[in-house]
Amino acid sequence: MWGVFNQPKVVVITGASAGVGRAAALAFAQRGAQVALLARDQASLEDTASQVRELGVQALPIALDVSDADAVERAAARVEAELGPIDVWVNNAMLTAFGPVASLTPDEFSRVTHVTYLGYVWGTMAALRRMAPRNRGCIVQVGSALAYRSIPLQAAYCGAKHAIRGFTDALRCELLHEHSHIHLTMVQMPALNTPQFDWAENHMPHAPQPVAPIYQPEVAARAIVWAATHRRREVYVGVSTIKAIVANKIAPGLLDRYLGRTGYQSQERAAPANAAAPSNLWQPVAGAHRVHGPFDAHANEHSVALWLNTHRPLALGAALAIAVLGWQQCRRRPHR
Repeated sequence: MWGVFNQPKVVVITGASAGVGRAAALAFAQRGAQVALLARDQASLEDTASQVRELGVQALPIALDVSDADAVERAAARVEAELGPIDVWVNNAMLTAFGPVASLTPDEFSRVTHVTYLGYVWGTMAALRRMAPRNRGCIVQVGSALAYRSIPLQAAYCGAKHAIRGFTDALRCELLHEHSHIHLTMVQMPALNTPQFDWAENHMPHAPQPVAPIYQPEVAARAIVWAATHRRREVYVGVSTIKAIVANKIAPGLLDRYLGRTGYQSQERAAPANAAAPSNLWQPVAGAHRVHGPFDAHANEHSVALWLNTHRPLALGAALAIAVLGWQQCRRRPHR
């Protein structure tokens, strides 16, 4: 069910060929939106587009690298020319590199930053150029608990997610200053079962894995759709996200020490890394694009925390009802 905004007719999603981006594309399509799909791999985009079209809506696959600001701008112009005015722009494309800072090269660090951070900036700017004259629209930044609480072995990715949050907060203030009706929201994700753990650049001795608890990409997709249609500043997905953000506010030093002890083992599988495994840092990995990663057996399909977050009046009403019933029960007990 759509929320306070009108039903989006045209949605743009970056990183739409796999994982959260592909899941979000299907979720918007199921609700009748035309979807523009932006990512690097043309074949995987065509595959995603065919799934979107099976749901009875239009799909526009555009192969590009989001680190190229001019390419993103051209894509935005093409979307409006072929599908119509953009109602929602979802920034989701990302790259990461696993390993200690000392193991990364400057080029690798720069590459992660240009895609995972600047790709969001270029996408946001392209969306604003079109939404501002109309004074409407929604931009969704797909974030992470790591935008608040960094972990070892992913310094470049954590830095980019922190940068996205800083950029988004600054822009939100500017939009408020201008009395703009454009909505800017950030969805902070937990660990997700996406293919990135099979193709990310890896300098660790073992294959990477998400830090449990793990959620399926469809949970993230539901949060993105909700955020795009409700006026909420941020949406937290998963209890683990809430715990990480709150704990970092209360006791960041303790969390530093805890992650120093546990952050390595929790991100490595038992299996050793395959030195011949392809990396998607510079080029997409052909034939490996799908919604789910290799952790289906351990991934949650639902998030109670997300449901409570997106049903606050109902949750609050239930809590008050329970409190009142408890109070009444206490009053009925005989006093000794």
